[in-house]
Amino acid sequence: MAAKTNPTVRRRRLGAELRRLRVLSGLKSTQVAERLMVSQPKISHLENGNRAISPRDVRDLCVIYEVTDQQVIDSLMEMARESGQRGWWHPYGELSGSVYIGLETDAASLHTHAPMMVPDLLQTPAYAQAVIGEIIPRLTAEQAATQLKVRLRRQHRIYDLACPLRLWVIIDESALRRVVGGPDVMREQLEHLKALSAEPHITVQVLPYTAGAHPGLSGQFSILRFADSPEAGVVYLERFASDLYLEKPSDLRHYNVMYDHLQAQALTPDSSRDFITDIAKTYVDAMIPS
Repeated sequence: MAAKTNPTVRRRRLGAELRRLRVLSGLKSTQVAERLMVSQPKISHLENGNRAISPRDVRDLCVIYEVTDQQVIDSLMEMARESGQRGWWHPYGELSGSVYIGLETDAASLHTHAPMMVPDLLQTPAYAQAVIGEIIPRLTAEQAATQLKVRLRRQHRIYDLACPLRLWVIIDESALRRVVGGPDVMREQLEHLKALSAEPHITVQVLPYTAGAHPGLSGQFSILRFADSPEAGVVYLERFASDLYLEKPSDLRHYNVMYDHLQAQALTPDSSRDFITDIAKTYVDAMIPS
């Protein structure tokens, strides 16, 4: 089961709650920073969940915001203690995308659009190794091995029968036809993808070339939702240099509408499995000597 005290998620949610309390108090972040005798950027980092916060700072902020409910104060301070813990991924050292890994670890559902390659959670070890070796330039052998271990460790979420991640993937036809690692790797990958798509908590839809223009042409994106706040969520936009995390209700509505349109334009799950099977056969043929 996903950890209930995921530090990344706790830190972001605590920051959002502190921001809400500040707004209710009518104070600007500069005013709060002045009262705490800290810099304004520190307040912004705390509210954005970009850094841990001590229970003492939470207590002081509650005084400034005139929060008198002791149960609320205790709950926020407990979140602060949990946010200082280390996630399973920390022993692997400095990782790109560590914030996303924390969110994914705690998510109840993940809806993703994959225009260029098979999503990380559905990759075979051979496919993942080939992708990592090409998509992240100048990695040492040790760094590449660490990246692979982390990626395979993330996949535990979809195999956790006690609390599996509800995964919905819309994958572009180009991702199925792009030869990564050679025909044998692709055949294994597509057979793996087809098998996983039959699991009750995993849905895979293929967006064929014949679908024409669609909302996903703007690029990859994922929508994460959490069991204890299903009305909220995070839109994740993966970028090479710096990732984006959108949490405003208007952003969530916008990307939910985009995903609805993609689902409507993609093949049905059953037709998608047949489509994947047909493409997998082309890699079998490519392996047969002429």
